[in-house]
Amino acid sequence: MKYLKITILTLVIVSCVPIRVNYDFDKSTDFTKYKTYNYYANMKTGLSDLDTKRFLDALDYKMQARGFSLAKEPDFFIDIKSSEFQTAQRNTVGVGVGGGGRNAGGGVSIGIPLGQSGVNRQITIDFVDENGKGLFWQAVSEATYNPNATPEKREALFNAILDKILVSYPPKQKY
Repeated sequence: MKYLKITILTLVIVSCVPIRVNYDFDKSTDFTKYKTYNYYANMKTGLSDLDTKRFLDALDYKMQARGFSLAKEPDFFIDIKSSEFQTAQRNTVGVGVGGGGRNAGGGVSIGIPLGQSGVNRQITIDFVDENGKGLFWQAVSEATYNPNATPEKREALFNAILDKILVSYPPKQKY
């Protein structure tokens, strides 16, 4: 029942929040050789300690569901970085005053902002093979972020972000 609620909440958040993801990878990588992973010990995620735990728990769950396992001596390491930024206001109302006559004219226009600017969070996930290739896969996501959201909403947002990120891992290579 708990997972049903989380799934429904995730779907609601996904439908309301646009999550944009960009991917990049080394096309010469053999992704089938990667079965185990771990995180860098000195990782600075840019998230709060609680949000970092939520994000890593969600990522562990999704990676294990895809057949990967956490190991002390992994095939690759995961690095996570994030940053928060404000988006510009896009909604304004223009008020104009003008006049003219006898071949002369003038005008004044004022833009009045509506609403408030939004906060977005960019999360970058790097998969790094320290025994050979180095960085071999990267995803950068961007989504609207509410710093005052409840823990349940934050967890659902992280699940939605990770669903969108991991849908393209491993990448389908064209030969």
